[in-house]
Amino acid sequence: MTTPRVVAFHFDPMCPFAYQTSLWIRNVRELTGLRIDWRFFSLEEINRVEGKKHPWEREWSYGWSLMRIGALLRRRDMDLLDRWYAITGRELHEHAGKPHEKETARRLLAEIGEDPALLDEALADSTTHDDVRADHDAVVAAGGFGVPTLFFPDGQCLFGPVLIDPPAGEEALRLWDVLTGMLAFPNVFEIQRPKDANSTAAIARTLQPYVRGRDWVSINRGEVIDISAVTGAPNE
Repeated sequence: MTTPRVVAFHFDPMCPFAYQTSLWIRNVRELTGLRIDWRFFSLEEINRVEGKKHPWEREWSYGWSLMRIGALLRRRDMDLLDRWYAITGRELHEHAGKPHEKETARRLLAEIGEDPALLDEALADSTTHDDVRADHDAVVAAGGFGVPTLFFPDGQCLFGPVLIDPPAGEEALRLWDVLTGMLAFPNVFEIQRPKDANSTAAIARTLQPYVRGRDWVSINRGEVIDISAVTGAPNE
């Protein structure tokens, strides 16, 4: 089997697990020349509680509105989206900041050399909704429900890997080989590692910056959960 040279990586900037996986896939890119096409997915929408507004119906909506900024950047250059996701993810998931607040979002745009007014431009352009929703719907159509979701050139998609402490170097390549090896077995649908008390505690420690920075309750397929099982699925 030929190892894929390109992957479409769907993320929500609010998701701590997608961010951890993005650190790993970036390292794989450095080592192999892999091309990453960054794509969107809305945890706000997939976990929307009945009776609440869709994220595109709100004036400002945490992850969805941020992804509209990302959509405008991607139209100009995928590298801009790459740099924006890196700095936005680091702000929340490492520094416990609030990139979902407009003032912070503008500052982060300036830090990657872009005009902070791009935020307002993205919100004024209704077609940025269309870009985010098209990416989101592609995951849903494939049976997906969360991030990270990866699409490969042959049309297959995989959810994950979901991890903390992302491997680097030789270990990163070993995990890439394991993941892409799954493509040879399209009828293998799930492998899952049970979480004991120690692994749950390790996840909670890793996600502490995210928990301090978030302004929403995390839910898991419609159920409110506590920090011991936090999944990073925002729902306003």
